[in-house]
Amino acid sequence: QLQLVESGGGLVQPGGSLRLSCGTSGSTLDGYGIAWFRQAPGKEREPVACISSSGASTNYADSVKGRFTISRDNAKNTVYLQMSSLKPEDTAVYYCNAFRYSWGTRIEDWGQGTQVTVSS
Repeated sequence: QLQLVESGGGLVQPGGSLRLSCGTSGSTLDGYGIAWFRQAPGKEREPVACISSSGASTNYADSVKGRFTISRDNAKNTVYLQMSSLKPEDTAVYYCNAFRYSWGTRIEDWGQGTQVTVSS
């Protein structure tokens, strides 16, 4: 089982920035696509951004497009979510999701989540 760990969350003022990181120890992420999800209290978990295993392709939810950037450094075995122009509605627990396909079957693992709070 892939053990994912997120870091970088915290309290930030509206309009501020944070960078989240996702990594793993003992395994490599270079064979996995990575997605960031978030879940606010009382709401369903929603996808935020996704990056392919090579880093060549990315995709974003409309709500964060232009403000968030997903990237990866396979040499460092780390995936990042750079968040800028943060809004109170961005407040949520952010989760890292690593996925791959084996013979057409999706295999995925989740991190424990990191709290992001945007408040004055």
